[in-house]
Amino acid sequence: MTKSKKALPRRDFLKIAGVTGGAAGVAAVALSSKSVKAAVPESGKSSGYRETEHVKKYYELARF
Repeated sequence: MTKSKKALPRRDFLKIAGVTGGAAGVAAVALSSKSVKAAVPESGKSSGYRETEHVKKYYELARF
């Protein structure tokens, strides 16, 4: 079997496919016109980390 000079080798094809997919993702994000803001609870308090009883128990068992 002879290889055609116009055919891309398998590895080159995979590289090009990966770059094309990444570029398409970047373009989709860049072209979206909607801005997204983080959700804020109505109470105004942060809904972040809370050290509850089960967390304290884990720290105790893990010796933190």
